[in-house]
Amino acid sequence: MSRPITLYRPNLPPDCREAARQLNRECACLSVDREALRLALEAGGGLDYDELRRSRPHLFSDTVVFAGEASLKRMAEIVAAIESVVALPAYQETVLARASAIAQRPVPARGVFLGYDFHVDLSGPRLIEINTNAGGGLLNARLARAQRACCGPVAAMLPDAAETVEQGFLAMFREEWRLARGERPLGCIAIVDDNPAEQYLAPEFELFRQLFEANGIAARVVAPSELEWDGERLTCRSETVDLVYNRLTDFALEAPGNAALRAAYEADGVVLTPHPRAHALYADKRNLMLLSDEAKLVELGVPEATRKILLAGIPPTVAVRAEDGERFWQQRRHWFFKPAAGFGSRAAYRGDKLTKRVFEEILQGGYIAQEIVPPSERRVEVAAQAQDMKLDLRCYVYGGRIQLVAARLYQGQTTNFRTPGGGFASVLAVPNPGRIPA
Repeated sequence: MSRPITLYRPNLPPDCREAARQLNRECACLSVDREALRLALEAGGGLDYDELRRSRPHLFSDTVVFAGEASLKRMAEIVAAIESVVALPAYQETVLARASAIAQRPVPARGVFLGYDFHVDLSGPRLIEINTNAGGGLLNARLARAQRACCGPVAAMLPDAAETVEQGFLAMFREEWRLARGERPLGCIAIVDDNPAEQYLAPEFELFRQLFEANGIAARVVAPSELEWDGERLTCRSETVDLVYNRLTDFALEAPGNAALRAAYEADGVVLTPHPRAHALYADKRNLMLLSDEAKLVELGVPEATRKILLAGIPPTVAVRAEDGERFWQQRRHWFFKPAAGFGSRAAYRGDKLTKRVFEEILQGGYIAQEIVPPSERRVEVAAQAQDMKLDLRCYVYGGRIQLVAARLYQGQTTNFRTPGGGFASVLAVPNPGRIPA
């Protein structure tokens, strides 16, 4: 049941960032209309909503997250700054020098669903990482349809047309095809992941399949082992596959089960998106070392204005070397340790939670250390008890443009979709409080 907002406009601070922080702490609205969410997810034959709630009870939070318009604008500026650096030949030469051989191959496709993940502190948003096959975009587009105007301030912030985001996602895949194949018709898309039915976000695969089919594109959800390459065509169950929506975390396609997909990609027999080159240019975590190092940015010829945006928006990130082990151990509370080639939150550790044994393993190589930026928080009500959730903000990006901003609420070291009251949450932009109706 929706609750009235507990903050009134005269009490809100004049700055939208501080207003968002205060709303996240004190607004008790439960803004998700569960029946509307059911309709959004079951539309067009969609998902079994009751089964989804049973199998994934913490996929969606019942609340929204507030973000100041200034923070959202700054995120867009950071994204644009990174895109401008990635376009530099000197940057590409530097990062591709350490990439896999398959990433060296230039391709016209950009790569769908870049995910820029941010924490927001008192100074504004700070970029934590970039992912090349960020999940949840379509689920969050459906979630946005189910937000209700439970009070005046929330009503003023609700987006006007959540459905247009979904159409933008569809247009993105069509654009990837156009960039690679011109005006030839796009016949079939394969949505590919290891053991796709067992993935936590498997419901999203089905939503994408239905979205493509409803718009005249045949679509299949398959494991890479179901694909076959005959030297001319990539097929699945004897049907030619034109484009692969890649949800694999084998970013270089090195696993034996990915051999057919790799061969087709190397022979330009399929449009693959996102592709190994996109991962090398954006998502290798060692890139954050370069993007947060002023001297390196100067060497690359990055303009001063762009450097200022990057240095303010990306926490210092450095390589972890065994010879620096004692210094890192003494300063571990200030660092978050991540495997350079990792994904999600696997094998990532807050320094203050590290045991000596795990730290010794980190020193064996392949890790970066990023200055900790504590996540902001959202207070929610769970079983009539107030709970403080950590949150991050994910920007879904294509071609340098933010398509959607969503939040993930959680407790613990990293996002996990295991916390009651947590999960994906829609993000509402908070203008300066003078423009928020009471």
